[in-house]
Amino acid sequence: MVQIPNTPTSADVARLAGVSRATVSYVLNNTSAVRISEATRRRVREAARELGYVPHAAARSLRAGHSRMVLMPAPAIPVGPLYSGFLSDLQWALGRLDYTVVQYGSVGLQGDEAVRAWAELRPVAVLVPGAGLGPEGVALLKRSGTRAVVTLGPGRVDGAHALLMDHDAVGRCAGAHLYERGRRRIGVVVPVEPGLDAYALPRLAGVREALRGTGAGVTELPLAYTEEAAAEAAAGWRAAGLDAVFAYNDEYAMLLMRALQDEGLRVPEDVAVIGADDLMLGRLLRPRLSTVHIELPSGRALAELVDRAVRDPGGEPEVHTVLGATVVRRESS
Repeated sequence: MVQIPNTPTSADVARLAGVSRATVSYVLNNTSAVRISEATRRRVREAARELGYVPHAAARSLRAGHSRMVLMPAPAIPVGPLYSGFLSDLQWALGRLDYTVVQYGSVGLQGDEAVRAWAELRPVAVLVPGAGLGPEGVALLKRSGTRAVVTLGPGRVDGAHALLMDHDAVGRCAGAHLYERGRRRIGVVVPVEPGLDAYALPRLAGVREALRGTGAGVTELPLAYTEEAAAEAAAGWRAAGLDAVFAYNDEYAMLLMRALQDEGLRVPEDVAVIGADDLMLGRLLRPRLSTVHIELPSGRALAELVDRAVRDPGGEPEVHTVLGATVVRRESS
C-alpha cells in the first residue's frame, strides 16, 4: 500500500512558528491592515518553507470574495522583444502586489466565445492586448465576477479601463525624420500578417499626416515577413522610384534592408531606412539602423491601475495615453 504523506496545514505552520493561525494567514496573504513585526513575518515564512506549506488559492478566494488571478489572453499576433519585455515587467509588478498572472491561449476562439472562456476561469482582472473586445464582452466578464477589465490598444471600450497606444505618433516621427533628411518618395511597410493592421495602419496614417502639404509622396508597401517577400520588394525598388522607407518596425527594417543591399542598393545613399522599437540588433547592423524609440508604460504603473480597479470595481474607468515615440538617428537614414 502506498503511503501518502500528510499535507501540511496552516495550523502546522502556526505551531512551528509559535503564532496563531490568523497571524499565519495575515503574513502569507500579505495583509497590510494588521501590524505584524518583521521578525514574526520572517518566522512564519521560514516555518512555511520548512514544512512545504502552500496556501490554498481556492480557499483564499472564498475568504476574500474574489480570486487574485489576473488573466492575460495570449496575443493572436506576433509580438516582438519590446512587448515581451513589457509583459515580464508587468508580471513581476503584479506579483509584488500578490496577484498571479496567467496567460491564456485562446487560439481559434474569437469574440463572445473567447470572452466566455476567460470568464469561466473567474479572474479578478483581465488585461486584453489589442482589439477584439466589445462592451458586451466587458459586461459578461463583470457579471462573472471580474472586477477590472483593462484594454491595451489604439481605442477604448465602454466599461473598461484603457491604455491607449498612439501608433499614429510612431508614424509621424518616422515620416518627419525622413522628410528632414531630404527624402520625398517614401514607402511605408504594412505587414500582411493577420492582426498587425491594428498597429500598422495608424503608423501609415501618421506618416501621411506628417507629410501632408509638403509635396512628398507616400507609397503603401504590403510585405510578408519572409526573405522571399523582401527580395521581391527589393527587386522592384528602382522601378518604384522610392528614396526612403519606414519599415513598420526594426524586424521588418532589418529584413528589408538586407534585401535592398543584396539588390545592389546603398543604404542610406540610395534608400534611407528607419524602423521602430529600438532593438539592440539594430545597433549592431552596418549601417546602424535608425529607429523610433517607443516608450511603453511601466509594469508598475499598470499593476497599480489593476490594483486600484480591483479595490474599487465601481469606479469610473481610467483612460491613459501611454505610448511615447522619439526618433533615434543613426546611419541608415
